[in-house]
Amino acid sequence: MNFLNNFAGLLGDDVKLPHFTAGEVLGGVLDVFYFVAGVAAVIVIIIAGYYFVTGGSNPATVAKAKNAILYAVIGLIIIIIAFSITNFITGAF
Repeated sequence: MNFLNNFAGLLGDDVKLPHFTAGEVLGGVLDVFYFVAGVAAVIVIIIAGYYFVTGGSNPATVAKAKNAILYAVIGLIIIIIAFSITNFITGAF
C-alpha cells in the first residue's frame, strides 16, 4: 500500500498531461478523414481524366471516365460541405 502511495506521489504535480475536449478529438479525427477522402477524390479525377483522354475511340471508356469525374467532383463538394458543417459545430462548443 505504501508503494502505491509513493508511486502516486511521483506522478502528482510533475506530470503535465494534455487536456483535450471531445470536440477537439472528434474534429481532429474528422479532419484526417476529410483529408484522406479529398486526396482519394483527386486521385480518381486524375485517373479518370487519363482514361478520358486515352479512350477516345471507345465510347464506353469515355462514358465511364465522365461518370467517374462527375461522381468524384460531387464527392469533393460533399466533403467540403461536411467539413464546413463540422468545423462550425465544433467551433460552437
